[in-house]
Amino acid sequence: MGFYNDANVSFLTLLHLSPMNQPTPRPPRPAQAASAPASASVTPLGWMHTARFLTTAAQLVHLPEYALPEIAFVGRSNAGKSTCINTLTQQKQLAFASKKPGRTQHINLFSLGKQGVHDAVLADLPGYGYAAVPKADKARWQRVMANYLVSRSNLTGVVMLCDPRHGLTELDEALLEIIRPRVEEGLKFLVLLTKADKLTRAEQAKALSITRLQAGGGDVKLFSALKKQGVEEVAQHLWDWIHPAQTQAAQPQAPAVNTPQATPPDGS
Repeated sequence: MGFYNDANVSFLTLLHLSPMNQPTPRPPRPAQAASAPASASVTPLGWMHTARFLTTAAQLVHLPEYALPEIAFVGRSNAGKSTCINTLTQQKQLAFASKKPGRTQHINLFSLGKQGVHDAVLADLPGYGYAAVPKADKARWQRVMANYLVSRSNLTGVVMLCDPRHGLTELDEALLEIIRPRVEEGLKFLVLLTKADKLTRAEQAKALSITRLQAGGGDVKLFSALKKQGVEEVAQHLWDWIHPAQTQAAQPQAPAVNTPQATPPDGS
């Protein structure tokens, strides 16, 4: 599967070329990123609103190491990734949305949690596939992304953003192949069909059906920053990834049903 039209380079090829298995030094865990349980009174959307910039990294070795669960946002450069993050967190400029897609070439981390006590981190990965970015820069960043998705030990979930008018591209499918082994081991995965407001209801239903087949099943949801479609649903979904125990405890328990015992006939 070709990564560029003019070169037979794929996510998988870049991954194989990269020395990801070699040990690399890590900076110390930041003191402000201490893990703590989230308050049960916090709503999923309110929890997303606590997102604050944590750090940025040009290479994996520059990422801080901590035990907090991490959710990565990935997608093509024109899929609306930064806009999605800003909409979910109800902040206009948390994630940098460049006027020239593909120009953002850092992994940006945002902490979640109130009063300096964090319980999760969002990772905004560079967009991929934009032709105006030099080929050397593309190769370097796709290698970094591939290594991150394979080796980041605290990665809990991946949100892939896709323009439903185009569906999952070869680039998206190549990335899916990279994370598939981790998904089979329990990594959470969600495809968001952004810009859903540009489709009719019939087109939305068709896009959902096709994308589920392309992604091999799993969770696929419609999202529109303009119409705020899917915002609360996606916030709840990410909350459930990070707080499974609280989510399970909050679910109503089915009442016990007393099944009447059959009365044996006389003489039995």
